[in-house]
Amino acid sequence: MKKGLLLSATLLATHAFANEPMRLNIDGAETYTRERGHGFEPGAPRNAAGLPSYFTVDVPAEGNYRVTATLGGPEASDTTIKAELRRLMLDSVQLPAGATAQRSFIVNVRTAHIAAAPGIEPGAVKLKEPRESQDEVWAWDRRITLEINGAHPALRKLVIEPVNVPTVFLLGDSTVADQQREPYSSWGQMITALFKPSVAVANHAQSGETLRDSLARRRLDKILSVMQPGDTVLLQFGHNDQKQQKDGSGDAQTYQAELRTHAERILARGGVPVVVSSMERRNFDAQGRIKPSLTEYADAARAVATDMKLAFIDLNALSQQFYAALGPEHSKAAHPINAGKIDNTHHNNYGADQLARLVALALREARVPVAAQLRDDLAPMAPGKPQPPAQYNVAASPGFTQQRPLGD
Repeated sequence: MKKGLLLSATLLATHAFANEPMRLNIDGAETYTRERGHGFEPGAPRNAAGLPSYFTVDVPAEGNYRVTATLGGPEASDTTIKAELRRLMLDSVQLPAGATAQRSFIVNVRTAHIAAAPGIEPGAVKLKEPRESQDEVWAWDRRITLEINGAHPALRKLVIEPVNVPTVFLLGDSTVADQQREPYSSWGQMITALFKPSVAVANHAQSGETLRDSLARRRLDKILSVMQPGDTVLLQFGHNDQKQQKDGSGDAQTYQAELRTHAERILARGGVPVVVSSMERRNFDAQGRIKPSLTEYADAARAVATDMKLAFIDLNALSQQFYAALGPEHSKAAHPINAGKIDNTHHNNYGADQLARLVALALREARVPVAAQLRDDLAPMAPGKPQPPAQYNVAASPGFTQQRPLGD
């Protein structure tokens, strides 16, 4: 990382956000403090070769913010920017020496507070302790935290302003949720980079959760309290709901009833629910054929979507085609290795990216209105012809645990 290209920021607007956007000029060496309201995260890697830096800015309220970054400088640069918990915003923006360019993206900021709304009692999301309240606090504080990454990052300036844009809300389990550290990732973290800077993605998915948990922890209530008419909600559950069969607390029928409850409440608030079947687990038989394990729940999801006339994305079928195209051996490249053992349920950056592209293109095929906000250069992708793993590369995030308590 070159000296002078990624340092700390100086506030140029005295009354930021009051009458004009916040403008930050990267020209000093400051650490974030509550008094300053912006700066590099204390204790995080900084100006270290091969490690990202983390820059945080306080914002006045939860909501959607357009961030316009000026990139480049005297030397050739290659910059990747992620927001909050590794949500990919800009992927490898490469500029020649002496060139600068502006790139914009939308960051959704949220808190656990639930404001009263028609049919919704005030309160708060029941965050998981300590996972969400401490380890994943960046996803819930009233701040924008940017991870500046890449082979030769060069961030010069930031302009941040609140915006009123359509929002795509995500609800689901760990295969959708913002994963904090490598080697894990999810399609929910990757799909952010596939939209134009005219739509926000708000990822409310959480590891280990079911449709029942979404209701009990009030995650759906949180979405409904801030959702605007016309906003989209993608619902992908199944992996953990399936486990309810073992303890006798649920089955495919209760799954359908709970999915229907979600969809009905979203429709009542003017939202657009989209049902997504759970991607399959990577599992091949001796003949090299996929062994499905979630068919019952994929069928249940389709039945609800069909009965309620909702858009349906069969990610279960698409993922099976994706794995089959790669084959038993090469499909391993889509999954993380944890403690020397492959995780056949979750995904790494490559697998998450490929699934995100399948979801995005399926939104177009289903003619979901928000699909008009997908990037114009998003090339068609056939699940049977995925990008070869060797051709995929995104700046890795080793992870940095935010020790600041929620609300500090």
